[in-house]
Amino acid sequence: MITMINSLEGKVAVVTGGSRGIGAGIVQRFAQLGAKVVFSYRSSEAEAQRIVDAIGSDQVIAIRSDASQMDDAQELVKRAVEAYGSIDILINNAGITKDNLMLRMTEDQWDDVINTNLKSVFNMTKSVLRTMLKQRSGSIINMGSVVGVFGNAGQANYAASKAGIIGFSKSIAKEVGSRGIRCNVVTPGFIRTEMTDALDEKTRDAYVSNIPLKDFGSVEDIAEICAFLGADGSRYITGQVISVCGGLNI
Repeated sequence: MITMINSLEGKVAVVTGGSRGIGAGIVQRFAQLGAKVVFSYRSSEAEAQRIVDAIGSDQVIAIRSDASQMDDAQELVKRAVEAYGSIDILINNAGITKDNLMLRMTEDQWDDVINTNLKSVFNMTKSVLRTMLKQRSGSIINMGSVVGVFGNAGQANYAASKAGIIGFSKSIAKEVGSRGIRCNVVTPGFIRTEMTDALDEKTRDAYVSNIPLKDFGSVEDIAEICAFLGADGSRYITGQVISVCGGLNI
């Protein structure tokens, strides 16, 4: 049942990295709540098409796009506006990891993660702002990570990209708040995805032992928070970092 506070009826959302994992969960939940959704993918064409087939091409559009490239970001926004007339919600979810200890980390590993995780947020936000400023409304939701707050050995590139997202988002919230545009960060902890499913039982148990709620979160947990931040019920929330981590950050 769709509750008033989380209804996305009549809203248009753009989601980067929407074909798998957390992104796919967000696309599906937003569609359930009544939104029209345009989502991007870089290589997972089959997964993207399955989502379109399951939801319906009248409500969701999949576009191959690399948000780390400004031209692609601008084209994605242009096509979303052409299809649905507006953009009410932007979710910057595209992200990768290329872990390595600092002494072994290559320049390419650093650049790839920063470009995909952080530069893409700049590209997409800059591209969507003109539309949102004309509307005098909009919700930008950036996907961070608890690693961006606490750091993690072997993930200096990833942690830097996610910490950068927090500073970026707080700045954007101050820049455009007077025009009715909000910008917030969601920082997931350990979430059940294909990546965590591949962990062996011993490693998984070690991670769980450090989580007060003693379990990994679900993709649905993240999608629900994003739905709240995209809906009108969160109209007075901006510049915030909302952690969905089972208490890992306590």
